Amino acid sequence: MSIRFTTKARRGMVALTVAAGLAVGVAGCGGGGDDDKKPESSASASKDSGSAPDAQEGTDELLAELRGEEGLVLRLTSAQRDSGGFVTVSGEMKNDGDEAARVSVRTSGDETEILRHGSSLGGATLVDSASKKRYYVLRDTDGRPLTTTDMPRIKAGDSIPVFMQFPAPPTDTTEVTFQLPTFAAATIQISG
Repeated sequence: MSIRFTTKARRGMVALTVAAGLAVGVAGCGGGGDDDKKPESSASASKDSGSAPDAQEGTDELLAELRGEEGLVLRLTSAQRDSGGFVTVSGEMKNDGDEAARVSVRTSGDETEILRHGSSLGGATLVDSASKKRYYVLRDTDGRPLTTTDMPRIKAGDSIPVFMQFPAPPTDTTEVTFQLPTFAAATIQISG
């Protein structure tokens, strides 16, 4: 076998493994909630004085809504800690503008290794102010960011699902600041 074929086959297996893992995660986290009950706008995480939500409730409510360029809005609906030491932040990128828009390439950040793999949300970070630590998006063994990549042009009024995976802060840290280049920052709650 040629080196080129072996490299392509390995990349294909990594992509297939990541896609299968995401499919299982999405199927396991699917909520039967009504999307019409979500708050219309929020500058940061909601401060609910009720009981603490369980792990499955994170998909039913809006954690934060961040406004970006060209009418794009990032709606975060889940920041789930898992037993493997990761936090997966997920939601949707919506185009509230009047014309089709593309997510800025600046959301990939400025790290050379991430930029090599095309457009992504690789510039996202979680900031734990209490511990004075910043958590960057994880990467696979080939340096690809574990985020949504190669996002299409989003038509006016449409949205696409997005995710980002980070190393988990200490278990006693439940509140972090989410940052993504070209978008406003917001405080979110980590569940799980």
